[in-house]
Amino acid sequence: MRVVVAYKDETDYTRTVLDYLRDFEHQTSHILETIDPDTVAGTQFCETYDIVEYPTIIAISDDSVMQNMWSGLPLPTISEVSYYV
Repeated sequence: MRVVVAYKDETDYTRTVLDYLRDFEHQTSHILETIDPDTVAGTQFCETYDIVEYPTIIAISDDSVMQNMWSGLPLPTISEVSYYV
């Protein structure tokens, strides 16, 4: 299982996302993968999973099937996301 956080750096919500990532790691000992939608790889990833709103957290199975997606603010609870890591 893979959980990815897609967000753009230097935006109004960046601090919220960074705090969430820090808190998630502290509470679960797992580090969430991040991706910048403004990069080539990020653009392809967002197009593949139809991500158009940021920040977005997406849980993907090992065979690349989307399991769940949370878009925009507020971010989901850590316990909701931790189920997928």
